[in-house]
Amino acid sequence: MNVGGHGAARQCYADAMPTVLIIDDNAGVALALDVLFSLHDISTLRAASPQEGLELLARHPVDLVLQDMNFSADTTSGEEGVALFRAIRARHPELPVILLTAWTHLDAAVDLVKAGAADYLAKPWNDTRLVATVNNLIALGQARRDLARREQAEQRQRRELEAGHDLRGMVWQDPATERVIHLACQVARADVAVLISGPNGAGKEGIAAIIQANSAVRDGPYVVLNCGALPAELIEAELFGAEAGAYTGATRAREGKFEAADGGTLFLDEIGNLPLAGQMKLLRVLETGRFERLGANRERQVKVRVISATNADLPAMIRAGTFREDLFYRLNVIELKVPPLAARPADIVPLAHHFLGAGKQLHAAAQAALLAHGWPGNVRELKNVMLRAGLLARSDLIQLGDLGLPAAPAPISATTTAGPAADDAGREPDRDAIGLALARAGGVVAQAAAELGLSRQALYRRMERLGIVRP
Repeated sequence: MNVGGHGAARQCYADAMPTVLIIDDNAGVALALDVLFSLHDISTLRAASPQEGLELLARHPVDLVLQDMNFSADTTSGEEGVALFRAIRARHPELPVILLTAWTHLDAAVDLVKAGAADYLAKPWNDTRLVATVNNLIALGQARRDLARREQAEQRQRRELEAGHDLRGMVWQDPATERVIHLACQVARADVAVLISGPNGAGKEGIAAIIQANSAVRDGPYVVLNCGALPAELIEAELFGAEAGAYTGATRAREGKFEAADGGTLFLDEIGNLPLAGQMKLLRVLETGRFERLGANRERQVKVRVISATNADLPAMIRAGTFREDLFYRLNVIELKVPPLAARPADIVPLAHHFLGAGKQLHAAAQAALLAHGWPGNVRELKNVMLRAGLLARSDLIQLGDLGLPAAPAPISATTTAGPAADDAGREPDRDAIGLALARAGGVVAQAAAELGLSRQALYRRMERLGIVRP
């Protein structure tokens, strides 16, 4: 057994190098591979038998295994190699294994590739191809490990977030959404004004509800006013209340939203629609906690946490003279920016399932269409699409046609294959199709898999077989 490869001169660099385990009973072959890899900054471990190889794997971290298929003299059946491969796969399911032999058997190669072998090369090998394949597989394995670590960290952070805060049933999966939720929970207990910005239908109301539910005044009233849903002449009366006769139709005194929210939270949605006169009075309340009802001379004192939201460009409105700059800075002590749904694609499918409800599923083609759609109406549009699909679908499996979305993009190019790894339709995405899907998904394998109509595990197998590294 040779542990450490090409000698002590390289040993001090081993920790910084990827490591390949060579299992081959031919010392000349093992040495040639060791020298080849040393020229490309790849460390090696060597074993002359399957048992030695398995013992090395139990003691040393390895990035890839390069194994022979025959170890006994005058043996060409490959059965020893098959047994070794299956033993490695049982102990290390994710470890890439390249099979190397002078006796190639197509049937055996197909069977082992189907079982998860990364490649099957004949002796004598092509140095350039072998090194390229090894580097690609090592890079892919590192990317997978990095992704797994990120996913584990995200899951841990999510568990901590859910355990420590009331998230009001928020459904999300995308890291961009989680960042907003995390910040909302951070600022919730601070007695400062918060401005939530983002496009219509993106979920600003949900973020405001999380802030209120985790604030120091969560047990107080939570009052909501949509400033864009009322005529300008009535907004002030809604905010501050009015005495009888203060305006036409005011037959009795009425309480305003600030009074109703005293000791709690007032959420002012579409704050950009507030007229200038109302902006001036709102600024005074925010600064002093005092206001007057319309038509009254007596001041009232309240203590209210104000959260506001807008889809408007308030700095542009300030430049145009339609929004007060001093009010903007008073509202904008903390700003939370909610991205559009298209910028948080990992949220799309979980939200779709949530809106569909229990018992209904999405066909892979329907999922791909949801991920490809631009969602100009954001979460609100997605909710409407899924409610409609759930009502009109003929079964519990929602098909592409049930969504009623615009025509789907042209089909992704694929190559017909009769191999065992082909999908149910007998067509398998080729290297270009997988690369494009990964690029569109920003490297998110789950999203690319959904677009291609594959499971994440199936896409990983194809990437390994084709030597594709996730961007």
